Amino acid sequence: MTMLPIPFLQTEHGRLFEGDCVPALREIPEASVDLAFADPPFNLNKIYSSNINDNRPDTEYLKWCREWLTQLIRVLKPGGSLFLYNLPKWNLPLGAFLMQSLTFRHWITVDMKYSLPVPKRLYPSNYSLLYFIKGSAPAIFHPDRIPIECCRHCGREQRDYGGYKDKMNPMGVNLTDVWTDIPPVRHKKYKRRAANALSVKLMDRIIAMSSDEGSVIVDPFAGSGTTLATAEILGRRWIGVDLDCSAIVERFKDLSGDRDYLREIRQGKNTLFTKEDVVRRKKKGITPLSKDYRLEQPAREPHNQDEPTLFTVPL
Repeated sequence: MTMLPIPFLQTEHGRLFEGDCVPALREIPEASVDLAFADPPFNLNKIYSSNINDNRPDTEYLKWCREWLTQLIRVLKPGGSLFLYNLPKWNLPLGAFLMQSLTFRHWITVDMKYSLPVPKRLYPSNYSLLYFIKGSAPAIFHPDRIPIECCRHCGREQRDYGGYKDKMNPMGVNLTDVWTDIPPVRHKKYKRRAANALSVKLMDRIIAMSSDEGSVIVDPFAGSGTTLATAEILGRRWIGVDLDCSAIVERFKDLSGDRDYLREIRQGKNTLFTKEDVVRRKKKGITPLSKDYRLEQPAREPHNQDEPTLFTVPL
């Protein structure tokens, strides 16, 4: 096996390569990756700076997807995780293809939060995130817990847990396979290119669930660089590939905005109530939280600790 070409960008933790992902993935050693994440073009005839053909016949698009998925399967370690982000239309046949080699874990529904008119059909309001592992059990699995959903105006709980309040985990509510809290990337502060960009919150959740510090992550469609930037800040090793890396290189010139946003995200998870919701309750004069809730945080496992070095990785 030949070596990967000279990186287009190299950091302390990762390497970015510009070009076609299929030959690039072929050069990655077998069973060397802990987490593979793929957010390919959705074949919606969109215009990308790379000039990729995003309007292929269905059979051609699926054949192409199977080519790079085959390589992702090959490079995964035993117990490694693969996440495929796409439209349900494509993830149905691609999920069936992956089930021939990997073990299905979850079909995660990610809320789109768009409201454009669509005639003569139900409005498509979710993306599909498929989660597979190589082998019978994941080598790494520590999903985030999320706070109780509260009213964004008053801070009161959206549902009553009744006689179960004393059984609630102080670290928060179990993560489900329906994610309604992933914000679209619209603000110019976070949007890195004209095409759609991934949310840092989405990638933080996936990376936290299926990798540890020092784990190897590969993203064959790096796009605006969200996976790579998140991995870099969280101390993961990464390999990224894209046909046009200009937006990623520009982003890596200053990751302070991503670093601040990640800190904000991490302060709002693995807790039963966010500080913001508690403040809202006080402002509205709502009675204190029920004494039945156990709010004291238990001792955390090492992989859940926010070490001081987490956000001070040299760039």
